[in-house]
Amino acid sequence: MSTDAREIYITALKNTHALEMQALQIMERQVERLERYPEMADALRRHIDETHGQRQRLEEALHSLNETHSVIKEGFLGFVGNMMALGHAPAQDEILKNTYANHAFENFEIAAYTSLLEIGDVAGLAAHKAGFTQSLDEEKAMAQRVHDLIVPTTRRYVELTVSGAKADR
Repeated sequence: MSTDAREIYITALKNTHALEMQALQIMERQVERLERYPEMADALRRHIDETHGQRQRLEEALHSLNETHSVIKEGFLGFVGNMMALGHAPAQDEILKNTYANHAFENFEIAAYTSLLEIGDVAGLAAHKAGFTQSLDEEKAMAQRVHDLIVPTTRRYVELTVSGAKADR
């Protein structure tokens, strides 16, 4: 059975939609736990809102192709996202581990949207290009925000820890 570029694009849409579910689960669990890092909490809250918009754009693209998201992928990656978010919870330096993971995850999403845009071009399905370019730009901006927060978050973590205060989150 031969797969055409349209089918590859549809699979990429479903995978990216599920990836955004995973991102939401990770960010929502982290925001619930953040206590001493308001800048990171604010960045995560803003990006949660953006992620809902990204998922909506992906759903609209799938709908325009008479497709729907994958319930199985959504369920699995949603579960994985929750486990990833809770995986660092017992760590004394939970905030640092989450910051590193968030930076990596944002770059993963940048790669996913870059690939999705290319697959759409190859498939001749450019109707969604503007929306996915917006999503890509949002992911790049969030990756930069997280990057910019590495130093102040690390500094605050060290200061809190040295002073004997709770610093993990």
